[in-house]
Amino acid sequence: VGERRVAGGVRMFDAVIFDMDGLLLDTERLALESGLEALVGLGHDVDRAFMLSLVGIDAQEGHRRLTAHLGEDWAFGPFDAAWNTAYRKRLSGGIPVKPGVETLLLHLDDARIPRAVATNSRTAAAEGKLHEAGLRGWFGHIAGVDSVPKPKPAPDVYLRAAGAIGARPERCLAFEDSDTGVRAALAAGMTVVQVPDLLPSSENRAHHTAESLLEGARACGLIP
Repeated sequence: VGERRVAGGVRMFDAVIFDMDGLLLDTERLALESGLEALVGLGHDVDRAFMLSLVGIDAQEGHRRLTAHLGEDWAFGPFDAAWNTAYRKRLSGGIPVKPGVETLLLHLDDARIPRAVATNSRTAAAEGKLHEAGLRGWFGHIAGVDSVPKPKPAPDVYLRAAGAIGARPERCLAFEDSDTGVRAALAAGMTVVQVPDLLPSSENRAHHTAESLLEGARACGLIP
């Protein structure tokens, strides 16, 4: 990645774009537990391994995989309602933020580096969760799956996020937790840091892989 000199030093990136669930917010774990509870409660034969296969994908693909696993006659409506109820119950005490998020955002704010979010969640839902977590004000734009033609692993949400904050994709750094998201950010032409959440990477395609956000930020030269 080419360097750009700015007052006080060298800027490696013009903007940073973040995934949300499992990366900024510790919500993937809660969603998995809620989904498993809902399916078992409705009498479906599922396990944690199957639920992990839904991590990082959009709702439409999740529905397709559930149908393939449970059969064409399973009732999505009751499951969706039970999942949402169980999920909101787990979030009733507040939306947990991943370690290092606020420290990294403070650094980026001090350095005047624009930030955006690119997520396979719908925009309104993402806005709501970030607001509840106290993070919405840190980001110039939220690009949700409903604002683009194709979800991750297509690059659409990353390209939209970059365009919305006036950054060229090749000058952007992307943070992701899932392999699906890494593929999307790479396809957009961005430098990618992967911080795996529930699952280790099975593809290892990111430029940097780290155990935490701050470790990843240091690995790519974003922070000292």
